[in-house]
Amino acid sequence: MASSVTHPPPGVNRDVSGARLTTVRTGGPAAYFARPSGLDELRGLLDWATVSGLEVGVIGSGSNLLIADQGFHGVLIKLDKHLSDTEITGSSITCGGGARLPAVAAAAAAAGLAGLEFGVSIPGTVGGAVRMNANAYGGELARTLDWVEVVSGDGTNRRLPADLGFAYRRSNLTSGEIVTRARFRLRPADPAAVRAALADLRARRRASQPAGIKTFGSTFKNPDDPRAEGATAGQLLERAGCRGLRVGGAGFSAKHANFIENHGAATTAEVVALMELGARRVHECFGVELEPEVQTLGEVTLPARWRER
Repeated sequence: MASSVTHPPPGVNRDVSGARLTTVRTGGPAAYFARPSGLDELRGLLDWATVSGLEVGVIGSGSNLLIADQGFHGVLIKLDKHLSDTEITGSSITCGGGARLPAVAAAAAAAGLAGLEFGVSIPGTVGGAVRMNANAYGGELARTLDWVEVVSGDGTNRRLPADLGFAYRRSNLTSGEIVTRARFRLRPADPAAVRAALADLRARRRASQPAGIKTFGSTFKNPDDPRAEGATAGQLLERAGCRGLRVGGAGFSAKHANFIENHGAATTAEVVALMELGARRVHECFGVELEPEVQTLGEVTLPARWRER
């Protein structure tokens, strides 16, 4: 931890369990944790972190995230209240970066707006979805996004989709940039039809993915390598014999091989070791190099080939 840390602003907590903030439930404590409710509070936190020499991390729903077993020696921020609300105007929906994407998709459906249905299957926040250009079941966030507001130590700016460098499951947003607000342009539709589409996607997710257990969601991105012959990451892992494979308390799901489950007391190091084992098996069997979808906070030791991406 930085030796020059100044007295933290109001509302900042010390040594908060990182495992409790992630869906996979691994990792050590965050040195500082705060839930800013508005832009002024967030800017104050960022100014304090800069003066104190602290790294800033943002946590949404805690999915697709690994925190180092030694913890995160910086300030972990979770957007709250005004920074997670949702407002519908005409055929547009504007929401805070901390809003949960499934809730935003449900609100759009209730208002008879189509275009975000796929979001009901993504257990993350709007900010995280923008950062990862989230997609599922044929839907993609970049197609409906109008603009985002981004806050960093350099101030606040508004960006259009063309400014975000969107590609498959990635954007050009850096770790010090926080999506605080986003607007989506949707299209009017029959509310009953949109709600039915949401129900169908929820059912498909329940049928194909593990639920009610500790997991961080999809582990690897689907490869575009021609040697995969169109197979998804989950299909390649299954064919390589990874379904149910375990390292310590971490195991590939028996229901969906691209999901890693925490069977009780897994560590982040065990999760990473399992990821490496699965990726190595796929490479040995098919010559395909899988790329992880997981984000990290703290000193999580990943293979060099993953860190360089």
